[in-house]
Amino acid sequence: MMAKPEDLQEFHWLMDMLETVEVGLVVLDHDYGVHVWNGFMENHSEITASRIKGRNLFEIFPDLPEPWLRRKLESVRLLRTRAFTTWEQRPYLFHFRNTRPITGTAPYMYQNLTISPLCGSDGSVQMYCLMIYDVTDMAAGKLALERANDQLSRLSETDGLTGLLNRNTWENLLEAEYGRCCRYGNESVLVMFDIDRFKSVNDTYGHVTGDEVIRRTAQILKANLRHADLAGRYGGEEYAIVLPETPIDGAVVLCERIRRTIETTTVDVGSARIQCTISMGLASMTEDIDSAREWIERADTALYAAKTGGRNQIRVAGQ
Repeated sequence: MMAKPEDLQEFHWLMDMLETVEVGLVVLDHDYGVHVWNGFMENHSEITASRIKGRNLFEIFPDLPEPWLRRKLESVRLLRTRAFTTWEQRPYLFHFRNTRPITGTAPYMYQNLTISPLCGSDGSVQMYCLMIYDVTDMAAGKLALERANDQLSRLSETDGLTGLLNRNTWENLLEAEYGRCCRYGNESVLVMFDIDRFKSVNDTYGHVTGDEVIRRTAQILKANLRHADLAGRYGGEEYAIVLPETPIDGAVVLCERIRRTIETTTVDVGSARIQCTISMGLASMTEDIDSAREWIERADTALYAAKTGGRNQIRVAGQ
């Protein structure tokens, strides 16, 4: 029986659409042999349909997640229903280059994947159709937005000059640490310190130089702290640190290292070479401290004792 001209025309249209549609179409048999490899897949893989048809997909693409894809295909066969995967679950199936002009900085093509069962007249699944969608523009836009939001969040929590926690954020974290110490009886130490005679630095060299001294002090502080330690700029030239899970002896050793490093560091600001010192007050968390505010006051009192006792030194509350 000869095909009607209109049927041939319709078949031609379908084949043309298959080759030009901006979706990757791959048809596999149960042995993962390739039966359909459309123009999208040719363009992005640089492998022609004639080269890949009849060959095992995993042999051509050894970097494919074979165990994962096998499980997906088996699920489609057993349930005889579609399976979906988004780029957020798995960024891509095929590691294709990103060719989008708008998102040219994306490292690769982000892909959504749909796997559909192709059934025979008896209802059994005979083939699998993989549809690969290029969603790079959407993914890159969402990732850029998330990065921007993360940056805004960090900016809202940190001091612009030093990169340390700002006072509000630091005090919130101090409250949390105070509550944790009250519940579990953990050893923690609160440190308050400031730069000695900082006003004379501003008066002599100007505020730009003063800002550089504040920034360099913060850099030394960050370089000497552990990941869990909480350092903030409390105001002006004053800094605050919470040292969780730290006995007072260990805190003194750490603070002495910071004090000594700052004392021996020269801040070069053009014609001037400035050396500063700091005074530090430490207070352990004890049962008789009734609030985070009182904890700060004890460390601040120790700081005042260090200042009045000659500066460039450490004092511990109660000692």
